[in-house]
Amino acid sequence: MIEVADVFRKHGTSYRQAHKLPYPVHKAMGAIESCRTAQLGGHVDECNTCGHLKISYNSCRNRHCPKCQGLAKEKWLDQRKKDLLPVQYFHVVFTIPDELNPIALRNKREVYSILLKAASETLLELGKDPKHLGAQVGFTAILHTWGQNLLDHPHLHCVVPGGGLSLDGDRWIPAKEDFFIPVKVMSRLFRGKFLDYIKKAYVDGDLNMVGTIQPLNNPQSFNDLLSKLYKKEWVVYCKPPFGSPEHVIEYLGRYTHRIAISNNRIANMDNDKVTFNWRDYSDDNKNKLMTLEAFEFIRRFLLHVLPDSFVKIRHFGILSNCNRKTKLKKCQQLLSVEPCAEEKSNKSWEELYFELTGTDLRICPCCEKGKMIRKEPLHPRQPPHPKRLTA
Repeated sequence: MIEVADVFRKHGTSYRQAHKLPYPVHKAMGAIESCRTAQLGGHVDECNTCGHLKISYNSCRNRHCPKCQGLAKEKWLDQRKKDLLPVQYFHVVFTIPDELNPIALRNKREVYSILLKAASETLLELGKDPKHLGAQVGFTAILHTWGQNLLDHPHLHCVVPGGGLSLDGDRWIPAKEDFFIPVKVMSRLFRGKFLDYIKKAYVDGDLNMVGTIQPLNNPQSFNDLLSKLYKKEWVVYCKPPFGSPEHVIEYLGRYTHRIAISNNRIANMDNDKVTFNWRDYSDDNKNKLMTLEAFEFIRRFLLHVLPDSFVKIRHFGILSNCNRKTKLKKCQQLLSVEPCAEEKSNKSWEELYFELTGTDLRICPCCEKGKMIRKEPLHPRQPPHPKRLTA
């Protein structure tokens, strides 16, 4: 199977020589190239029954690496199961207009933060409005920055329980079956909040208008863009509700730790071209093949490298970290949910993987009877980034 790492290893050096890349992008490329190779070191395991030897190399643990999301996703989902409520859940998507994409690419931290802030305030504010629900709502927001063709397409997926805690904190108020906030109301409030925040960031000098958007350094040009965007209907939509809380976990597993493209979508790498599968939403969701020059494939992939320490999955309202032990706990009591016992574990990652996935990596792949025992470490071939090694 062709992997993103194969494309980087073959063309990454020449791409870096041809383009000036910021540090987070350099770090992500290097991590993906060296993931699960001798460069990062590893260990040798031996079967205690048949003597079979198995070499395992360390993972890079970079969040943009297609090979490093599995265990992190399963551990995250295991924690989220404790937050589930026995109610209907909705899926709301907030998207910014294409005209803002060039600004977002050159100001990722600022624009993505504004997207999260504007969308969260929209849901929380409208949820409290007695005209809609009149309750304190909560939700999980997941930032995605790509479309199926790997081009920039910033949007926010929000998973929202159908209801909320009454403003006095004594009752659970259920939402209507068709959701509690009209889409058009959400869209217009979100538009107003986002544009107000982006204008403030511009006035405060927090946005870099360079390259093709340099003309926006002229305040009149920027105000003309805002006026155009105020007149435009923004895309906010609510998908059909999930079938059950368990379907929410299944959905989150597909979306939370997703990266721009998974390795199984890459069909071929031939000379200087990369071919991958994609779904054309504009053509009845048909599955198609797209072939790009290797440099263009790398460029599109790297569009989605997030700034260092930027948190792309966030919890708001009654699901936020500061409310989880108070308001969420109250909601669970009102809905007769049995509390989950807090557990602290010193289990190895192999043991955790087995508990979460049912796949026992400790069983010998040769005889399928013996247990693989750690025999010796393999030291890295070069000093790795301190965050790259995993046991």
